[in-house]
Amino acid sequence: MAYEFITLEREGPVTLLTLNRPEVMNALHSPAHFEMAGALDAFRDDPEQWVMILTGAGDRAFSAGNDLKWQATGGEMKSPPSGFAGLTSRFDLAKPLIAAVNGVAMGGGFEIALACDLIIAAETAVFALPEPRVGLAALAGGLHRLPRAIGLKRAMGMILTGRRVTAREGHELGFVNEVVPAADLMTAARRWAAMIVELSPMSVRASKAAVLRGLDESSLADAIAGQSRYAEVAALFRSQDFVEGPRAFAEKRPPRWTGR
Repeated sequence: MAYEFITLEREGPVTLLTLNRPEVMNALHSPAHFEMAGALDAFRDDPEQWVMILTGAGDRAFSAGNDLKWQATGGEMKSPPSGFAGLTSRFDLAKPLIAAVNGVAMGGGFEIALACDLIIAAETAVFALPEPRVGLAALAGGLHRLPRAIGLKRAMGMILTGRRVTAREGHELGFVNEVVPAADLMTAARRWAAMIVELSPMSVRASKAAVLRGLDESSLADAIAGQSRYAEVAALFRSQDFVEGPRAFAEKRPPRWTGR
């Protein structure tokens, strides 16, 4: 499929999605949201694609979030059911997502990164939820994902002030996994993707589903008991990977994962 506002590349089982509106710091408008939704649907449904790296075009911004100029000039501001960037209200994607944050990640841009499973940040990256400065609120998941990631008081320190946080501070707060020089960002993101690809895709998906859904349970006991209900866990037990892993271990050879 041809895309106008994003680019899509495949490197083996890894999909590389780049937000491609550098002239507006990769801010997103309604057409971009729907393109993203379609690309994420395709990634979800492609059995050959196991991990996605999401980044922004250029060296200034991952994403400046909502395209306020588009909105201010009367542009339609609709999002698909899967939310901002087709991602922030998407709860059906068990495949792992890596945000490679190459610059500014503000507002909705930060919310995109928070909706990913890992955040790898360039030293030049900056994060904030500045929506109150323009009479808005970070209602695309940021107000809920950030406290879950770093705790209530630390999150409130960002949310109630709209202050900017560097990549290093983001790592100290706990929402950034690794900080690297800007020139090394994509190498680092690919390294994380390669570590994931070494593992059973079925195991990875079951693990992600169990972690995220377990956080919504009222107690640890309920979270553990509920694992058997998850489709991804059931799929793991039925999979070829479930047979291949122990067999490869017993035969002292690398496993040949199929993701099926």
